[in-house]
Amino acid sequence: MILHRSMDEANARAILAWQYEPPYDFYNASSATEIALQTLLAPDNAYYAIVNEQNDLIGFCCYGQDAQVPGGDYRAEALDVGFGIRPDLTGKGLGLSIVHACLTFARAQFVPSAFRVTVAAFNLRALSGCGERQASRTFKSFHRTGSREFTILTCAA
Repeated sequence: MILHRSMDEANARAILAWQYEPPYDFYNASSATEIALQTLLAPDNAYYAIVNEQNDLIGFCCYGQDAQVPGGDYRAEALDVGFGIRPDLTGKGLGLSIVHACLTFARAQFVPSAFRVTVAAFNLRALSGCGERQASRTFKSFHRTGSREFTILTCAA
């Protein structure tokens, strides 16, 4: 069973310490840890810790504007959702369960008409888990200025 918990300082600091191997190191926290910590803890950013039955931190999610990537087209009505999985658990088949738990929680908490997720285009595991299996209906790609290509996926809630 996967559970949502309000983000607290201990979980936020643990998430900021996560280190992913290349090419996923793109997701590593920046050196501005205190600013990032405040971002994770700000209630308006709607970050949640994802834990298992033993209350072990296995991931996180966020809902709303902080799940958007600058440069994308977010004019359409949808709830933006962001996810992260603890580095040692990536590629082990947990992603789909976490995505499902986050979307189920969001349906009850936010009652959106649609979901939207923005994923780095190279992250095929995330695109597969968030895209094909969630019956996404639209895909848009964009390049963040001076950065990577991203794909925006949207699906009905």
